[in-house]
Amino acid sequence: VQLQASGGGLVQAGGSLRLSCAASGSIFSINVMGWYRQAPGKQRELVATIRSDSSTNYADSVKGRFAISRDNAKNMVYLQMNSLKPEDTAVYYCKAGGVYGLGYSGDYWGQGTQVTVSS
Repeated sequence: VQLQASGGGLVQAGGSLRLSCAASGSIFSINVMGWYRQAPGKQRELVATIRSDSSTNYADSVKGRFAISRDNAKNMVYLQMNSLKPEDTAVYYCKAGGVYGLGYSGDYWGQGTQVTVSS
């Protein structure tokens, strides 16, 4: 399984970005898809997750500003980020958890995409 994230960039505070992540391979199902982020000098932290039944979970710091969604048919996950703040600056990673495919299963990470929010 390969995860390809895109959509990061530089934006001013208060702006918006939309991240996308595509999972490729002979995938039968993915239980949970999510976004994590890691700022310089900090540990990687959960941003949001979405299960195959569309139930979601958000970090308190992004509730009301970010929205996660997924397209099960395309094995894609999205993160709409609004009202961005400088503290949202980080490398954002997508993750596919509970992947079941042809000859494999497990959790997989994407390569990360940089989001920079200027004040």
